Amino acid sequence: MMKTKLIYLIAIIPLLLSCKGNPQKTDAADTPKAAAAFPKECPGTYTVKLETTKGDILIDVTKAWAPLGAQRFWELVTTGYYTDVAFFRVIEDFIAQAGIHGNPDMNKLWREKKIQDDPVKQGNEPGTVVFAMGGPNTRTTQFFINFKNNSQLDGMGFAAFGKVRDMSVVKKIYSGYGEGAPRGRGPSQMLMQTKGNDYLKSSFPQLDYIKSAVIVTQ
Repeated sequence: MMKTKLIYLIAIIPLLLSCKGNPQKTDAADTPKAAAAFPKECPGTYTVKLETTKGDILIDVTKAWAPLGAQRFWELVTTGYYTDVAFFRVIEDFIAQAGIHGNPDMNKLWREKKIQDDPVKQGNEPGTVVFAMGGPNTRTTQFFINFKNNSQLDGMGFAAFGKVRDMSVVKKIYSGYGEGAPRGRGPSQMLMQTKGNDYLKSSFPQLDYIKSAVIVTQ
């Protein structure tokens, strides 16, 4: 009897391993890397380099502007979340938005990891980087970059946590799809959450992507 159980366990372990996760391509962002070189608490200021399909974007983060937002961005960058992540909502003279992962399992993992709101100390000026939200205390992983002065967002609670040093690369990001579905012809966030990059790359092939995000100064 013991021998039979042992044979069963040996046979079932590879099957269990093969069923874990999503059968899509795996990369550094599918299994967040250990950030042993970085403290869990973000410093007062730090710089992130987004390597994108249009070039590198440097973001200077200031914790004093939005402490919870700066901490969440630090966590996402140092664990490798922003790898192969699309700029899916790019509206000329308004914003460029990214932050939904290409792997649906990662979206499911982060969807409920909401953070509390920060008071708006730094307004939505051109080049500022801000977490998106769907109401009070709903910030998770999505962020946007302001193309212009969007001060109307200040009163709605959108607190900037960083600023792009040079907007020249951001302005090259593809904006042809415009607003997302159902209001526009761009991607559906619901389908992005459940189908990931398979959906985006088949239906919206001209989108630009964040290839990786790294801390370049502390």
